[in-house]
Amino acid sequence: MPGMKATMHEFKHGTLHSGSKKSPKVTSRAQAIAIGMSEQRESHAYDWRKQRGKRAPLKLRSNAKS
Repeated sequence: MPGMKATMHEFKHGTLHSGSKKSPKVTSRAQAIAIGMSEQRESHAYDWRKQRGKRAPLKLRSNAKS
């Protein structure tokens, strides 16, 4: 079940578990997102290195203080 889409599908249907199927069900959306991102990294379905440079520099961000 690699990927964010499958993980969120399981979360919405209430079948996502934090570990094995015997472990407790995930009730937190944030935890479901973390599990999905972790599975994407493990499956190499998403290249996180390409995304690092897409952030705006600190001085261009609107919330940055000068």
